[in-house]
Amino acid sequence: MAEKKSFLLRIDREVLDALQQWASDDLRSLNGHLEFLLRDALKRAKRVPKRSATDARPSEE
Repeated sequence: MAEKKSFLLRIDREVLDALQQWASDDLRSLNGHLEFLLRDALKRAKRVPKRSATDARPSEE
């Protein structure tokens, strides 16, 4: 599994409240939802980071 890193995020209270509600609606934690949204944005921008051999999941046959 990839290493998780912590960082400080300064965000407008209204944006944070809206994100928290969205996360709750989707039954996710705020942290999990932010990661989901960031990964989705990376995928859409075709900027998904390359996975290392240890991060790659085995293919299912």
